[in-house]
Amino acid sequence: MRGKAIFAVMVTLFMMTPVQAGEVSAFQSQQEDPRQPSANNTTLYIYSDGMSNYWSHFSNNDTDSVEVYSEDKENGVIDIKQRYLMSPTLDKRLSMEVGGEVRGNFNIYYEGDSDSTDNDGPCQPSQTPNDCDWLNITIFKGQTKVFQHTENPWPSGQSKNIQFSYFIEAGNETWDGRDANPLVEVTMKVKGDYQETFPFGSNGGTPGVFEIELGEEGSLLFPVDPASWEETFQEGGELGATPAEDTPGFTLVVASAAIAMAAFINQRRPEVEE
Repeated sequence: MRGKAIFAVMVTLFMMTPVQAGEVSAFQSQQEDPRQPSANNTTLYIYSDGMSNYWSHFSNNDTDSVEVYSEDKENGVIDIKQRYLMSPTLDKRLSMEVGGEVRGNFNIYYEGDSDSTDNDGPCQPSQTPNDCDWLNITIFKGQTKVFQHTENPWPSGQSKNIQFSYFIEAGNETWDGRDANPLVEVTMKVKGDYQETFPFGSNGGTPGVFEIELGEEGSLLFPVDPASWEETFQEGGELGATPAEDTPGFTLVVASAAIAMAAFINQRRPEVEE
């Protein structure tokens, strides 16, 4: 009987000992998909297989992607419309800091004519408005367009580092994979006018070329609020909310039951006559 009483007390002490979740958290962090955002990485990178597949995620490395996407056409219009949807889908809830700055960084090269504001050269918007268009980089939150950067034409045959930023507005800060998966869209029209003038032996014009660097050279940095990583928010609660107890008073009830069990066992012990 004394052994049973001791066992009951040990159960009580065990139930009253706080559970340490450090090792569990460490294990879970080791299982994180590097393509998902984390407290130490909130930069989205764009990728392509060099053909018609485009995607993005939060890892700065992707062996399925080429380093530079390129397209060319000697005579005619290169119509660029690339949609870099995050894949795999965002598996966390992210809350951006209201007033925080989203920063874009992209490297673009082209040859040909992309100027859609004048009638110089072969690209004449007043006559053929579908022939050319400036570079546009648009950010979508799910199906919602939240920002568009338009870059003025720069000289043909030169690479340009495109940098832009915008600020997160109140009411537009929460992103998730269900309704607000990140997407970066890149559009541009470049016209080539290269022609061979055979049999005279001289050529004229410029072929159209478009190139965009991928991975670390094509990225979008998000101002994610550090409180986004808290378990309460990830489970659907408010940002910065205090976690609720799993079962209020549960430990106390279990402890009381164990103590009562020990008392009951002691009461059933036969008294030893003196």
